[in-house]
Amino acid sequence: MKKLILSLIAITLVLSSASARDIKKFNANWKFARFGAMPDGSVKAEPKNMDEADYDDSDWRQLNLPHDWGIEGPFRYDLPNRTGKLPWAGIGWYRKSFMVDAAAADKRTFIEFDGSMSGTQVWVNGGYVGEWPYGYSSFQLELTHYLKPGEENTIAVRLDNKEESSRWYPGGGIYRNVKLITTEKTYIEHWGVFVTTPEVNAANATVNIKTEVNGKGNNLQLAYEVFDGDNKVASAKVKADSDCNITLANPTLWDLDNPHLYTLKTTLLEDGKVIDNNESTFGVRTIKYTKDGFFLNGKKTKMNGVCQHHDLGPLGAAINVRAMERQIEILKEFGTNAIRTAHNPPAPEFLDLCDRMGVMVQVEAFDVWQKKKADNDYAHLFGAWHERDLRNMVRRDRNHPCVVMWSTGNEMIELQKIQDAPLALHLRDIVLSEDDTRPTSFGLSRPEALFSGWAKMADVVGINYKPHAYAELREKYPDLPIYASETTSSISSRGEYFFPVSDVQREGVGGQFHVSDYGLYASPNGYPADKEFQAQDEHDFIIGEFVWTGFDYIGEPTPFNKDKTNLLNYADPKERARVKEEMKKLGNKIPPRSSYFGIVDLCGFPKDRYYLYQAKWRPELPMAHILPHWNWEGREGEVTPVFVYTSGDEAELFLNGKSLGRKKKAQYEYRMRWNDVTYQPGELKVVSYKNGKEWATDVVKTTGVAAKIALEADRATIDADGEDVSFITVKVCDKKGLMVPKTHNNIKFSISGPAEILAVGNGDPTSFEPYQASERKVFNGMALVIVRSKKGEMGKVKLTAESEGLKATSISLKTE
Repeated sequence: MKKLILSLIAITLVLSSASARDIKKFNANWKFARFGAMPDGSVKAEPKNMDEADYDDSDWRQLNLPHDWGIEGPFRYDLPNRTGKLPWAGIGWYRKSFMVDAAAADKRTFIEFDGSMSGTQVWVNGGYVGEWPYGYSSFQLELTHYLKPGEENTIAVRLDNKEESSRWYPGGGIYRNVKLITTEKTYIEHWGVFVTTPEVNAANATVNIKTEVNGKGNNLQLAYEVFDGDNKVASAKVKADSDCNITLANPTLWDLDNPHLYTLKTTLLEDGKVIDNNESTFGVRTIKYTKDGFFLNGKKTKMNGVCQHHDLGPLGAAINVRAMERQIEILKEFGTNAIRTAHNPPAPEFLDLCDRMGVMVQVEAFDVWQKKKADNDYAHLFGAWHERDLRNMVRRDRNHPCVVMWSTGNEMIELQKIQDAPLALHLRDIVLSEDDTRPTSFGLSRPEALFSGWAKMADVVGINYKPHAYAELREKYPDLPIYASETTSSISSRGEYFFPVSDVQREGVGGQFHVSDYGLYASPNGYPADKEFQAQDEHDFIIGEFVWTGFDYIGEPTPFNKDKTNLLNYADPKERARVKEEMKKLGNKIPPRSSYFGIVDLCGFPKDRYYLYQAKWRPELPMAHILPHWNWEGREGEVTPVFVYTSGDEAELFLNGKSLGRKKKAQYEYRMRWNDVTYQPGELKVVSYKNGKEWATDVVKTTGVAAKIALEADRATIDADGEDVSFITVKVCDKKGLMVPKTHNNIKFSISGPAEILAVGNGDPTSFEPYQASERKVFNGMALVIVRSKKGEMGKVKLTAESEGLKATSISLKTE
């Protein structure tokens, strides 16, 4: 075997530099116009013939993709808050002129959309190319027969975002990347290279490769080269219609701590001449699900997961790689090791990042099947499109080592009746026909579904909001792997703790449309994090959980959403009817336009629950966290409970140097409480212990008055590619530099140099201030500015922040 490996490595193939496939980014210099429902609430008629090459688009707006027209606003009270009170619904047209090389006459040309929201239709030079309605699908269309090689061509794309088509903010527009791809007439099929590692041990790994070739030719062969970094470690050559097994000696495994990746270069040859190539990354790893848990590379691994919607906060749905990377960094910092892409396929770059950063992913396909949750949702597309969408999802993402599970849907209404079970099996069969190396699942919520046999319709049982049922489920299904596909739905507003009695609508919920950050409150179907922690500690066979949610997201501001789909949270018909009447009374006077579910807020600033999860999910990290802040003018002498989250097992709390007692965590206790602290200004300090030794400390102090602005960039140097961004945290501080927590000053920003202000935010779910602006009020002391480089321009950048009554400040960045 060693001789065979060496001989394969020794094969000399002049392939790495040869390229017969041309892939170009197709994002720049589009023209854009909106019709139908307009941002200001008016309606604009849609002209005819906009698909024709000679249509006059000279007065249209010019922009680069990715683009989300909805995030541009404005916020409007009359729009549904479940989808963010933003004008994302409507019709959008994109047009672009481009040259095609004369040599394209003997080739094939395709356009690939990573995602387009939604109802996409495409024309080239007036000829209708095709459509793809699902806004979250990646898809490819062939342009070959519509092009004029050697001449200027025009592409026109129409999108139709129907209102009542989503339960959260979907965005609008060509919001992911677009590529133009040219190949020879015989080529490697789209997503046609499939890499698996069926046998793995410390000495060797078998890499199985299946490649689909479209077209005919003489003596077609496939040549494979495997690279570890820059080093070629294996190679092989086979007939084009043959599978290939390559053996890797001493493989480095992909895991959470060392997410090692290999590169596979695939070359298609005809009579020895290169006619196409493909490059894929893959990881060598094993996954196994049993009734006792999940095993990654043979090691039992708990999934500390979160659910994530696709928007990027102030950036909206338009993808930005650095913004996604920052989200994953923040999630990992409090212990997240798994993400559920709720409830749709993600951008491909998101999975690239998870591969590289060591995060497991459940890729989910749909929010609904045949029965709708909103009037114009995917249900009306399901019959004609579900198989194409599902196959595209799996084929696109199956080479990612981070992907450990497929989900065909979430809390579908069909799950109420076991008679609909054949549909679940049909979807499972579609997935497994494209990839049989990972299990399928879906999110179950209703008790009647859990115990009626639906659980057996999935390879791995996903349960939503049922920690009390784990023991009964194990008894019912003794051999099935079980995980919590959606948990807690805790709700809170960053930095909000107490509300005047007259403003309280119900316990913990303020009349100013905020929810206490003490972390004790949840949506009607949810519960505090502690309950899930205990249930999973008591039932170690549970594979893990996916918390709803990691980040706040635009839309679904439970418990304040005036929306009939909010009623899905209420199983009891009487309670559902009562809430429906409450929502009618509130009318359009409900300002919230983003969620309260996040462990971190819409800007990525931690809420207090961040530290509760960090204490549980990162027990080896010395940490302690006190809440609330200690600026409570007017509460002198009043009881002000203090909580401590720590990875230690004991803690002692001090107020102005006086001990308020040392506490030890009881079994199934995850937060330490001093409920009877009487507020007096000064300093709170906690010292935590682990196994009797000092472990970590935290201090909060009563600050002075607001005096100045502080700016802190997550990165001081960014790429001058017109896409890279720096996230700058803005804080209002006292003279000593301590953040003043109850401030809401308006900050104005100006910038000089080769960069621009892309967006601003503050994490306040009730704010109607625009995201695309040069000023922003801080929310409880903090705001965010997102700065983007200008393409091809390098140099120093200076961002200045000013506010009346505060000392102005600046921060320097550079682009290179």
